[in-house]
Amino acid sequence: MGERKALLILHGKQALNDTVREAVKAQREAGWDLAVRLTWEAGDAQRLVIEALAAGYQTIIAGGGDGTLRDIAEALAQAQSSASLVLMPLGTANDFARAAGVPLEPLAALGLLEVAPRAIDLGEVGGQLFLNMATGGFGSQVTASTSEDLKKVLGGAAYLFTGLSRFSELEPAFVSLHGPDFQWEGQLLALGIGNGRQAGGGHVLCPQAFADDGLLDLSILPAPTEVVSTLKDLLAGGLGLDNMFVRARLPWVEIKSAEGLDINLDGEPLTGADLRFSARPGALNVHLPAHSPLLSHQG
Repeated sequence: MGERKALLILHGKQALNDTVREAVKAQREAGWDLAVRLTWEAGDAQRLVIEALAAGYQTIIAGGGDGTLRDIAEALAQAQSSASLVLMPLGTANDFARAAGVPLEPLAALGLLEVAPRAIDLGEVGGQLFLNMATGGFGSQVTASTSEDLKKVLGGAAYLFTGLSRFSELEPAFVSLHGPDFQWEGQLLALGIGNGRQAGGGHVLCPQAFADDGLLDLSILPAPTEVVSTLKDLLAGGLGLDNMFVRARLPWVEIKSAEGLDINLDGEPLTGADLRFSARPGALNVHLPAHSPLLSHQG
């Protein structure tokens, strides 16, 4: 590889994470010039990416949860830089990293510095980019309303706990979707528009998605009669629901909803009545395992 120099942008909550400190120390001892910067408030991740690029860094490490990874990936893509990204997943769900086969231990994740980067896609809606998935319907409400304290105690199971406790609030959304050779209209319980495969702490909504095929995977769970029991099975990981999904693989899809639809972009809330989602092919260079399930062409 080229110059062994990288910058780690670390979520401020991880500043005292001893495992991260030891991993950074080990990489430095292995010959890497590895600098660390911390985020403090909204906008810091984007600012630190711009500063890193201006300083000549060609490798950025994103240390944090799905939201932090999204912010850094978006900033790199918007800068139209050839710099590459290493993922250090430190969140509760780590949905994209898990689906991609990225190690969850900091030292093992930093080992991907030695793997050549691959160009992957990003999703885009209304000028915003996302790395993993846009989710809509009840599932996105559960993800957005799960408290940080609960996630600390229960980990990924916190999403299941929140979902099970909110059955009485369940109201299917009526939407219309269309894309190239695709049209669907009706009430939906859950919606996934995936560059990755899972969201909400491990719920696999787009099981066949690839991050490098120039397409977004669309998964619609229509609202059945017994919506409460169906959601319970879904959140509990019941695989028998898989044949209920309407699925497509599209370069873009437009969604219309008279009442507006709540969307979650890798943890970032978005509401809209008329939204267009599209894939941005090859928008980001990422260090992924050679046999990552999200790569359509294995390295």
